[in-house]
Amino acid sequence: MKKTLVSALTAALVVGAASTTFAAANPFSDVPADHWAYDAVSQLAADGVIEGYGDTTFRGNQNITRYEMAQMIAKAMAKTDVSASDKALIDKLAAEFSDELNTLGVRVSNLERNADKVKWNGEARYTYTSTRDKSKADSKSNDDELLLRLEPSAEVNKNWHVNARLDASTDLAKDSTDPNGKHGDEQDTDVTLQRLWADGQYGTTNIKVGKLPMQLDSNLLFDDEISGAAITTGKDLKVTLQAGRFDLNGDTNNSAVNKAASEKDDTANMQSVGLQYDKGKLSLGAGYHHLNSDTFTKMGTSYKSTQDEDSADIWSANLHYAFDKNVALGGAYAENTKADDYKKAGTVELAYKGAEPANKGTWGAYAAYRYLGQNVAFDPSYDGAWAGTKGWEVGTNYTLFKNTVASVKYFNGENIDNGKDAEKIFGRVEFHF
Repeated sequence: MKKTLVSALTAALVVGAASTTFAAANPFSDVPADHWAYDAVSQLAADGVIEGYGDTTFRGNQNITRYEMAQMIAKAMAKTDVSASDKALIDKLAAEFSDELNTLGVRVSNLERNADKVKWNGEARYTYTSTRDKSKADSKSNDDELLLRLEPSAEVNKNWHVNARLDASTDLAKDSTDPNGKHGDEQDTDVTLQRLWADGQYGTTNIKVGKLPMQLDSNLLFDDEISGAAITTGKDLKVTLQAGRFDLNGDTNNSAVNKAASEKDDTANMQSVGLQYDKGKLSLGAGYHHLNSDTFTKMGTSYKSTQDEDSADIWSANLHYAFDKNVALGGAYAENTKADDYKKAGTVELAYKGAEPANKGTWGAYAAYRYLGQNVAFDPSYDGAWAGTKGWEVGTNYTLFKNTVASVKYFNGENIDNGKDAEKIFGRVEFHF
């Protein structure tokens, strides 16, 4: 389908009679079927930047040459009313096909090509939270945080990139600039290297090596990094294998794991496998994770009555269906078969639209029910509910200005182990750059 779409675009974007004459003796080679440019052009076509024939259809089944690809890019470069993400795609395509564009009279300098090899994205954000947890002696806590995040990406060659994440945060409530991070559990004005990994793409196979973001069940179970490697292969049906070391202490909000981890080895050997099918409106998948660490033996009888279990075996499943471009329903479930208690986690969420940072005035909202057993949801990503709680969560976001997004969320529920009230108000303003 993608090859048909892109090759059909060629005829729609032929630049006058000169290009027709040139095509008869075209010296340029075909663009390989697995080249990343096909995905980029397909995305631009979906966004309306590159158009088909007058009736908006696409036809044809011939291969596309580098010269023909350059013709499409030249047309896209001439447009000014494109989003920031589409502009980035156009710039990347222009750097890749600069020689062919020069032939067309569209100049792309070597300086521009080299600059395109290293990109910096990031955000500055302010977050306010007000938490009420009746299971604690000090049941009320408020927090103000500023965070600066930088995410560089550098091109090594046509197959490999190097990516990283750098974070620094500060506690506004205490006006602290403590370089040793004594002022908060997760806040430190030092710039810390959170992630650093090499990313390789060969056709439909992706390889990641280093300290990389978790590839499976990152929302419900593991909103964190793994030090190791992951490989994902496939198109509509993707298979992911992942292995490495996972920090059970780290940024997790599971107090039981934090306490146990501080007494013993705080990392776990981890191996995972997952299947994910995505096509059209439907997405569904399943995963398995095996973790091994002495930490689990220190978590008490609430994890295992015999207190001799040093591993976790977690099975998971997820399902997501988009009714149309605005409304979607999704859910996920996971269970740790090694734990005796608090071993189940699940969520169901109904979402409407969503704020797009590049488009002022766009917005979204959601309503969800979370059940986050602390012996399986070690580090969930939700800004409302946290590990060890269950209840309802609602939220909304809105793009105030281009690349400026405000979010508000509210969670109301209880602690799973004792039934005491749990509540959180969450607010955030993000400035993307």
